[in-house]
Amino acid sequence: MTESRTKPFLGFGLGLRAEHYQDVLERKPKNVDWFEILSENYMIDGGKPLYFLDAIRQDYPMVMHGVSMSLGSTDELDFDYLRQLKALIERVEPRWFSDHLCWTGVDHRNMHDLLPLPYTQEAVNHLADRISRVQDFIGRQMLIENLSSYITYCDDAMPEWEFLSAIAEKADCYLLLDVNNIYVSSFNHHFDPVDYLAGIPGERVWQHHLAGHTNDGNLIIDTHDQDIIDPVWALYEETARRFGPVSTMIERDGNIPALEAVLEELDHARAIAAPYYQAGK
Repeated sequence: MTESRTKPFLGFGLGLRAEHYQDVLERKPKNVDWFEILSENYMIDGGKPLYFLDAIRQDYPMVMHGVSMSLGSTDELDFDYLRQLKALIERVEPRWFSDHLCWTGVDHRNMHDLLPLPYTQEAVNHLADRISRVQDFIGRQMLIENLSSYITYCDDAMPEWEFLSAIAEKADCYLLLDVNNIYVSSFNHHFDPVDYLAGIPGERVWQHHLAGHTNDGNLIIDTHDQDIIDPVWALYEETARRFGPVSTMIERDGNIPALEAVLEELDHARAIAAPYYQAGK
């Protein structure tokens, strides 16, 4: 594993989506500082995604974000997957890579969902060991992301923020703090999202996600297919006040609008953070 580094600040970025490939390549929008790619979309031998990735990365810094590492599983780590991931890292040269604090299936069968874990010391030890092994294999530290969740476990022994912080400390990794996920989980499980922020070690927070969701009145689902709502923007302002300059990006995975609409949200994030990020770049 590599030595800890000073927290970088990339500015304000977007999740790179196929719907925007051509527009980004032609326009080279200056209000986008960097892009995040979904790692699994590019763990392939060739084709259109890699063509656009190689072209766009000539103009923008990149980070990589995965959804299939299944860090919380009791299955053995998938080293075929990790070898492909490492090869993509060597190709893309991202500033960092990340995945979720979750499990995604059983017996290496991917359920294509991000499933929550019990918040216990046993789970802390299990996850920290697996993250450490991944970092040793890849040769660099990673970021882990907090989930949005819809259930809790009877065995929970600590709040989510304590669980997340304990893993980051024990594994010596960094955090991708998803502000929308904190809001979603706080609504679903009836906790104060500011308490969550108060329990997070700010020096380990290297990235933020911002996104929209679907609210049916009784439950919020993290769908990434709607505009960001005002309470999430307000929570983001609180994270900016507490943690200072942290690389921030907008996720949009469904009902994807024209690039201009996503850029407007990105500019809104930049304006909210500006009073707290003056020393960032």
